[in-house]
Amino acid sequence: MPVITLEAGKLTKNQKSQLVKEITETASKIMNVPEPAFIVLLKENEQDNIGFGGQLLSERFLKGFQNN
Repeated sequence: MPVITLEAGKLTKNQKSQLVKEITETASKIMNVPEPAFIVLLKENEQDNIGFGGQLLSERFLKGFQNN
């Protein structure tokens, strides 16, 4: 039973549904494993919980908006 984990920012329900459907379809074709065998885990991360280049992602976005 293959497990696929995807981490991303906040997603809408429609985006989640589309991701699960298309990731499962593609992996099934590539791996030659039936779609019902797949588990897809989506992990949404808040910008305050992601560090990039020594800085929180939320702070980087805030600075980016302030510089414009």
